[in-house]
Amino acid sequence: MSGLQYYKPLDGVRGMAALMVMWFHFNWMGNSLLVRYISKTAVFGQTGVILFFVLSGFLITRILLYQKGNTTHYFRNFYIRRTLRIFPLYFLFLGIYYFVVPLVYHLPVIPFGQQVYYWTYLQSFSQTFGWNAKGPDHYWSLSVEEHFYLFWPCLIYFMNLKQIKRTVLALIALALILGILLVRAGYPVFYWTFTNIDLLALGALLAVFEAGNALDGKTATYTKRIALALSILLIPLWAIFGGLENPVIQVLKPLLICSPFFLLIFGLIRPQGNAWLKKFFSRPFLTYTGKISYGLYVYHPLCYWIVARAALSNNLVVNLMFSVTLSYTVATLSYYFFEKRFLMLKAKFE
Repeated sequence: MSGLQYYKPLDGVRGMAALMVMWFHFNWMGNSLLVRYISKTAVFGQTGVILFFVLSGFLITRILLYQKGNTTHYFRNFYIRRTLRIFPLYFLFLGIYYFVVPLVYHLPVIPFGQQVYYWTYLQSFSQTFGWNAKGPDHYWSLSVEEHFYLFWPCLIYFMNLKQIKRTVLALIALALILGILLVRAGYPVFYWTFTNIDLLALGALLAVFEAGNALDGKTATYTKRIALALSILLIPLWAIFGGLENPVIQVLKPLLICSPFFLLIFGLIRPQGNAWLKKFFSRPFLTYTGKISYGLYVYHPLCYWIVARAALSNNLVVNLMFSVTLSYTVATLSYYFFEKRFLMLKAKFE
């Protein structure tokens, strides 16, 4: 690749993923027909995490492929830049969650033995295997991404594009096999790193197509057709088997849900992609939401909890407005007065 092209619509995709998760986490309590309907549709907001994974797999892999041929400090630059982006806010919020909130609201401090898994990025394991841990429930996805960052740069560094494609297929197979084993053993598949690795790997596949100038090539076309078929298959399978605890269905569900997201990103990075779609995801509100999405993701459950505890109104719409407004306010302040200080340091490690 001669250079990394900036895809503005992907900021909008990141923003949409954040909004989906926020929609899912809001407490849709009420007896009206409309509220009951919204509460049922809100469950689809949970798939925003899957969209985050696919997008991260693409963005991180394209950065690694570019750095591989354009820097003498491949590992140093990547890990320092990731550290500057992720660690400050991650650990700041843990401090707020474990120490500031109990102090302000006169709540008992969680013992360190239950905290330690979150300080060490092991919460995706603790939530899967039922370890004695307590922390921000939504932090599991950050654990998954951090584990991906640990091993993926090494694989990219030592493999060519063809080998990366094979590795992606191997990771998909590994995730499916481990998922079936987990469910049969009575464990959830949703949180564990190795049952989500296929979603990140599929995003990485898009970066391989881009790096090989093959977004319109045969392999990319076949892959797109498979993703389209799985996307179409998703609707009847969800309708028929969505409520069943069949191990195969539970394991395949994330991969099926991933398919339309894969197609979405595919369409946005292709030069001949849908112009209307690119314009939609380039709208200022969505791109700004994408800009502060890390803060939105981290802070919004606490903001929701603060509004609910304050009991400012019995009206669901008013509570939603207060919750979202507080989330955006806190995330904006965090971005400009805290996160940006660290982001500016990334330029030293281009």
